[in-house]
Amino acid sequence: MSTPGAPLETYFFTSECVTEGHPDKLCDQVSDAVLDACLSEDPFSKVACETSTKTGLVMIFGEITTRGHPDYQKVVRDAVKHIGFDNGEIGFDYKTCNVMVCIEQQSPDIAGGVHIGKSDEDLGAGDQGHMFGYATNETPEMMPLTHVLAAKLAKALSDARRSGLVPWLRPDAKTQVTIEYKNDQGRAVPQRVHTVVISAQHSPDVSVEQIRKDLKEKIIIPTIPAQYLDDQTIYHLNPSGRFVIGGPQGDAGTTGRKIIVDTYGGWGAHGGGAFSGKDPTKVDRSAAYACRWIAKSLVAAGLCDRCLVQVSYSIAVAHPMSLFVNSYGTGKKSDAELMEIIKANFDLRPGMIVRALNLRRPIYFKTASFGHFGRDDDDFEWEKPKKLVF
Repeated sequence: MSTPGAPLETYFFTSECVTEGHPDKLCDQVSDAVLDACLSEDPFSKVACETSTKTGLVMIFGEITTRGHPDYQKVVRDAVKHIGFDNGEIGFDYKTCNVMVCIEQQSPDIAGGVHIGKSDEDLGAGDQGHMFGYATNETPEMMPLTHVLAAKLAKALSDARRSGLVPWLRPDAKTQVTIEYKNDQGRAVPQRVHTVVISAQHSPDVSVEQIRKDLKEKIIIPTIPAQYLDDQTIYHLNPSGRFVIGGPQGDAGTTGRKIIVDTYGGWGAHGGGAFSGKDPTKVDRSAAYACRWIAKSLVAAGLCDRCLVQVSYSIAVAHPMSLFVNSYGTGKKSDAELMEIIKANFDLRPGMIVRALNLRRPIYFKTASFGHFGRDDDDFEWEKPKKLVF
């Protein structure tokens, strides 16, 4: 009989991911392609670009102030082409889709309060809000295993489509992984994969039986370490049967609707602000990257096994309103001591985050699929733990 108020000894946790051709992810990538195009010509561009899509249509809208002159039509079409929608037979074609551009300049009220005439030291936050970062030592990526495996399955689907390994695959797909965890004094210790779900868009000339066989043999088995699979693992592979109509033809898409896929798969917490299409003066993006940097640095230094960091801002104010850290009882030092270490090692003013992580570069398109965190990419400065002084 369990003790009242005691944590679960074992539990199940689930994370999901989507491929580049999911309509919401298409929109994230288009928004970040627009951002990169602006930053390529003017590193100080102010960009807030949203995207929506449906059958035969991509619309970008928002506020952009830049000294550059990007060809928005070309930027959008090139992004859609890269994703793989290049033929009307699969429901969407970058060559023939209608591209609507509804862009205005940033409000002068915001510009005057936030950045005009201000140095990096004085740069105000582009909006109010609260952001989170998370890290755990349960994987080499210092990310939750549920998220890592869901993202790796999605990437494996994309790679198999592009290489021709699985020729019937089309750009839209979703993955989901449920893992049984053991609770070890606040540490989340993966035990086994309980369930794998994959729904993959496919050509009309392949059987459901072939789809399920290929997904298990060519995607799941090479991707998920054998130690986590057993004869009790459940597989739901294209559980609805056929999935021919996908991408924007199958579902409308909008920027910012996959924020949990973008972050930690439901672990830790999320402040609600999306990343894609926002230049780094927007703390929704830059401060969330900084919080991941902090959390990963603490875990990498062995100061805790897992860690959640929160920071909050007021629009036009440089210094954060609040700072919070929670090591879930796994800290080698108290959370109060961890707080002092953070304050001594990290400057969380927005302009200083931009400077420390070198965020004015056009690096964002590749962040917009398969997650912003836990990736081995030299451009992702927030994934490089800082050597802490304590």
